[in-house]
Amino acid sequence: MLRRATGLPVVFGGALTPGHDLLLSSFLGTHGSSLHGLRVGTGRGLGGTAIAMGTAVRVNDYATTRAITHEFDQMVVVNERLTSVFAYPVTVRGTVRGVLYGAVRGQTTVGDRAIRMAGAIAQGFAQDLDMPSIPTQAALRELAEVAKLVGDPVLRERLRKVHQNLGGEPPVSVPSGLTPRELDTLRLAAVGASNREIAAELGLSTETVKAYLRGAMRKLGVHNRTAAVHAARSTGAL
Repeated sequence: MLRRATGLPVVFGGALTPGHDLLLSSFLGTHGSSLHGLRVGTGRGLGGTAIAMGTAVRVNDYATTRAITHEFDQMVVVNERLTSVFAYPVTVRGTVRGVLYGAVRGQTTVGDRAIRMAGAIAQGFAQDLDMPSIPTQAALRELAEVAKLVGDPVLRERLRKVHQNLGGEPPVSVPSGLTPRELDTLRLAAVGASNREIAAELGLSTETVKAYLRGAMRKLGVHNRTAAVHAARSTGAL
């Protein structure tokens, strides 16, 4: 998904381990296996810097930049010959859970559009990670029903607090009329993608993208895309 969205020749990434190291595990476009299974500590290299800062980090010349530590130069610069590289953290409720990387070789650099596309994908991953599984949701609903049947008010309140602590707050209502395509369009608009970029990512015409945005604005009761993004976020749709 990241490669298709950004058009970059090299993409890779991984998740944070229980020990808070980043473990690189997924790769497309790499020459060899020197990066496979690499552990990256917080603050080390480009990915570790992204974890420490909690935001995307990009360097245009990995070998010479002073913005990062260079203990991974053998793998990144010598073995893979990567030049311009970005690292985008996947953050769930303020905690980095993984990192997405994109890179090129040679004289070209990673552009702003690639960063925006990576941001949209990272946001989607974060929402998936933050979403309780279906069995968990069923268990939470069952717990809520049991709590209602308990006659003892003290025990009922304790059950209610357990339900709340497990993530069982009543779900925020999402505008019922928003279609999946309208949500996809708003999600990309939220990271600054233009109509043309949204169209390219979703395989649509720019006129269709405009139609989806107009539909979302109408359903959300707002008059511009910025307000639509804000309204969708406030309801939990984004």
